[in-house]
Amino acid sequence: MAIFHLHVKIIGRKAGSSAVASAAYRSASRLGDARIDRVQDFSAKRGVVHSEVLLSDGAPEVWRDRERLWNDVEAFEVRKDAQLAREVEFALPREMSQAQGIQLARDFVQSEFVDLGMVADLNVHWDIGEDGMPKPHAHVMLTMRSVDEEGFGPKVREWNATEMVERWRERWAALANERLAELDIDARIDHRSFEAQGIALEPQSQIGAPAQRVEAGGIEAADRAELHREIARGNGTRIIADASLALDAITHQQSTFTRLDMARFAHRHSDGIEQFDEVMGAMGRAPDLVELGKDGRGDDRFTTKAMIEAEQRLHRAAGLMAERERHVVKGTDREAALTRAEQRGLFLSGEQSDALAHITGTRDLGIVVGYAGTGKSAMLGVAREAWEAGGLEVRGVALSGIAAENLESGSGIMSRTIASLEHGWGQGRDLLTSRDVLVIDEAGMVGTR
Repeated sequence: MAIFHLHVKIIGRKAGSSAVASAAYRSASRLGDARIDRVQDFSAKRGVVHSEVLLSDGAPEVWRDRERLWNDVEAFEVRKDAQLAREVEFALPREMSQAQGIQLARDFVQSEFVDLGMVADLNVHWDIGEDGMPKPHAHVMLTMRSVDEEGFGPKVREWNATEMVERWRERWAALANERLAELDIDARIDHRSFEAQGIALEPQSQIGAPAQRVEAGGIEAADRAELHREIARGNGTRIIADASLALDAITHQQSTFTRLDMARFAHRHSDGIEQFDEVMGAMGRAPDLVELGKDGRGDDRFTTKAMIEAEQRLHRAAGLMAERERHVVKGTDREAALTRAEQRGLFLSGEQSDALAHITGTRDLGIVVGYAGTGKSAMLGVAREAWEAGGLEVRGVALSGIAAENLESGSGIMSRTIASLEHGWGQGRDLLTSRDVLVIDEAGMVGTR
């Protein structure tokens, strides 16, 4: 099952690190370190399946050479406690092929770092985890200064803001989920904490990649590993007492699952073979577990009674909404909205006009499917005007804050995250009325719950 992990750290001299050595390790290469006159040789390291330097606009072409890039960084930063690079490490979905995972990593790095002006050293590792399964992840070393054809300029302080890390976490989850949906893979990741997701298990500490363990030192690494095992033991004990905790957590990421998915989860949330067997036994005996039969690959597939009941409620609600006609838009209001749009220079295509007629038609439930860039937001802007002319209030929601911003800027519909709206409902605020129209962006990516 797909796991969310995105960690940001600074590589600096204060911790005794070298940018050249760090780059050599992550790329499994042999680089000359000019500052200390030493060759950093990690070419025997295995598991690196992709390695490249991506240049931002205006960056010197010579920096495509990893050795030249990080030696130039080392030469430019003269302070004894200099911050040399920022590293972002993130887990890739196991369900993807190597080619799909590499492309996803490249797209994320390009849009979130390189397009902002950073030079990125990307390395994709396809290691094998302790459970014997692939553990794909990416290491990205990033420059911390503005760059032009002459080289480095001032440091960009905005890149250090806490808000940037939150943006990257949210954007990584959104992009990965979008790609998983495009590939028709029934798995999702969530950048929120277990507590925010409503999962009653303790989050595990990150032991970190081998490079981090080397840099941290043996004692600190051992302490982190013991804490990791302690949390895993505690979660295992909770699951043995109440296996629904595990099944609920698994179905937050995917609606159906296999025995292998259960084994991966049990391995992550147990300590030792004896507790692993107990956790697997408890999950297999759980009264909420439902066997669905074999899938197309011949694997036994499962879900839970709670997921089936949620899907049944969703199906019934959709049927009721599709039969109701409480939000009908008058033809005159729709035509007036179209006329105003044309006066602003916006002319809807035939497909956009059909979509507009569909969602502002007689039924209370309307679904529009379209590729990115096909003008859904522009069409929704016209629909908003038609709905509002009929006395309806229009609200928009999306999974991520950035997606909500894009929906609002493209359509004029006041938008927020689904989590924010649900929080308001929990406080008795922002409840929907019969005069509301709720526009859900990327509804197909929203979990069943």
